[in-house]
Amino acid sequence: VDFAGPILIKNSLRRNAPTSKCYICVFVCFFSKAVHIELVGDLTTDSFLAALRRFWARRGIGNKIYSDNGTNFVGANRRLKELRDLFTSEIHKKMIYQCAAEVGVEWKFIPPRSPHFGGLWEAAVKSIKGQLQKTLGTASLTYEEMNTILVRIEACLNSRPITPLSNDPSDLNALTPGHFIIGRSLTSLPEPDLVDMPTNRLHRWQRSTQLFQQIWQRWSKEYLSQLQSRQRWPKSKGPKIEVGALVLLKEDNLPPLRWQLGRVMEVSTGKDGVVRVAKVRTDRGVLQRAGRMLCPLPIYD
Repeated sequence: VDFAGPILIKNSLRRNAPTSKCYICVFVCFFSKAVHIELVGDLTTDSFLAALRRFWARRGIGNKIYSDNGTNFVGANRRLKELRDLFTSEIHKKMIYQCAAEVGVEWKFIPPRSPHFGGLWEAAVKSIKGQLQKTLGTASLTYEEMNTILVRIEACLNSRPITPLSNDPSDLNALTPGHFIIGRSLTSLPEPDLVDMPTNRLHRWQRSTQLFQQIWQRWSKEYLSQLQSRQRWPKSKGPKIEVGALVLLKEDNLPPLRWQLGRVMEVSTGKDGVVRVAKVRTDRGVLQRAGRMLCPLPIYD
């Protein structure tokens, strides 16, 4: 579990309405890589424990929880200092231990000055914060609008394919964090593409949808690039693509939560042995794509 923020939200829909700070609480499952996001109204122990109880009520109670101990929030930035002060507070730690002990959960704080211990949730927080900062900019949202966008971002993160469901060449399905949450992959309702629509032609909820679609567009491209960079490429010249492998295709303008998956049927390699072109079977038929447009899914033993 980790915190991100603060972010500013409007207290009402009035044009010059005052703003207040809120925070993002991110829970990441070590096993399934599933992400759960809670919007927290203020930086107090009571608000954090309320978010924790909401998480337990919806996702179940685990055996262990790992979190930052607060000393990793370093720097002169006053916003970071607020987070650090909360997590280094002995009263805060005592109340967390007590709450966890009541339900049989072991709470562990990672060692001081060791943010790499929390690499998994740090990556999730970085992904969320980065996209919010790039896309929202100076957009002023209410609590309901911000919470809706965050929950939809959560769905995006939990829709990402992580490994093939089977080795069957005819199976085009991938395992996602969503399978561990609802038993199948997550989907979204169809809605018009508002990414390039002028903002002065949108009402507030359409504007929220536009912001979410822009976040999806940025994040999905970022995820595919990260997936490619994790592969062990021969001599760093290209991804390892084999016949029968399940791959993600880099496609433009896919709607939110939609990933184009396919099975490699045939490959054409260059003199250096790197795959240049591949024929891929998808739910839209057989497509021919350049090797750099394919992202093989890792297979875990």
